[in-house]
Amino acid sequence: MRLLTKISMIFPLPVRKRLFVAVGLALRSMTLGVRIIIRDEQQRVLLVRHTYVPGWFLPGGGVERGETLHQAAVKELREECNIEANGPLRLYHAYRNPRTSRFDHVALFICDEWSQETQKQPDHEIAEIGFFSVDDLPEGTTIPTRNRLAELQGHQSVSDVW
Repeated sequence: MRLLTKISMIFPLPVRKRLFVAVGLALRSMTLGVRIIIRDEQQRVLLVRHTYVPGWFLPGGGVERGETLHQAAVKELREECNIEANGPLRLYHAYRNPRTSRFDHVALFICDEWSQETQKQPDHEIAEIGFFSVDDLPEGTTIPTRNRLAELQGHQSVSDVW
């Protein structure tokens, strides 16, 4: 998928989004992703901004063949954030994600124990990364991200739809 990210950068954003979904569906009949909630000592939440889609998201990505959900979440933390999980991740909830496709599902984890030796630098996939107060999220934070954080805080009931 890394090569696909590089190649897709030549296309306009709407085409890129469709390309990622199409390739995902072509490679597997059902897509499965993970997202992870990480908070710092001030209870700010970690968000990432990708180079290939607009908005701020919880870190995460696709589950590859042969990977467990937990392995995928740990891998995505390492790749997107340069963060190592120092303890088990807690599965918060599993969602159906019809915004991406009718075949997509997302598992949301919480990582309570983590470390980061050096801050993640922008690259071909990640444009920006940062910790934000849930009361002051950056402009462009996606609606699903806002909804998951509201659920976690008890401000709304947990949905089964991403």
